[in-house]
Amino acid sequence: MSAVADITTLRRELAAALRLAARFDLNEGICNHFSVVVPGPDERYLINPYGIHWGEMRPDDLLLIDGEGTIHQGWGEVEATARNIHIAGHRANPRHQAILHVHMPHATALTMVEGGRLEMAHQTACRFLDRTAYQGFGGVALNAEEGERIAQAQKDNPHADVIFLEHHGVTIGGPTVAVAFDDLYYLERACRQQVLAMSTGLPLKIIPAEQAKQTAREWMQVLDYQATKHFQALMRINGL
Repeated sequence: MSAVADITTLRRELAAALRLAARFDLNEGICNHFSVVVPGPDERYLINPYGIHWGEMRPDDLLLIDGEGTIHQGWGEVEATARNIHIAGHRANPRHQAILHVHMPHATALTMVEGGRLEMAHQTACRFLDRTAYQGFGGVALNAEEGERIAQAQKDNPHADVIFLEHHGVTIGGPTVAVAFDDLYYLERACRQQVLAMSTGLPLKIIPAEQAKQTAREWMQVLDYQATKHFQALMRINGL
């Protein structure tokens, strides 16, 4: 998967990401939303329509919208929270060509506890070292102001690819659908490992700072390649 892809490829990738997310139980009903920038002179995005379950999403189901949320291709409804979070998010950080917003169980659980943070207690968590930001609760983003407020977390933390939204969920941005989905997958695993460890009642054993930094650097060296191979494999074995 290249960083710049044609709209047909982007449709296939984004639909596959949605269906795979459903298979991994990362979706919530017909809510939550994924988007990707469509290259070209005009501001255009592909985004999933409201009311179609992620498990049934097809490439042609995706809506092509502009920066005002107006539909240019496709039939259906752009959910207000999707419009507000994604358009503001893409504008805030252009390197996030793909943005995935979810309420996946274990990552969301960390937004629900006092002082909840992704701790560097496992090598998978180190993948996200210095790539996360945290923001207080501001409602369900039914208004444009909340979308802008979430986007501000990206502006304030230019290296953050993951925004934990208190009492809400997470938003993940990446340079391609493959990389963003891979971060989605591994973030939930890292959070699940932490929640399971915390459930023992024993204190977390944090990786020493220098070892965590070295592990993070090693992750970054292979991230794009590994993410692409992983996403291709998932598409292949699931017939997508």
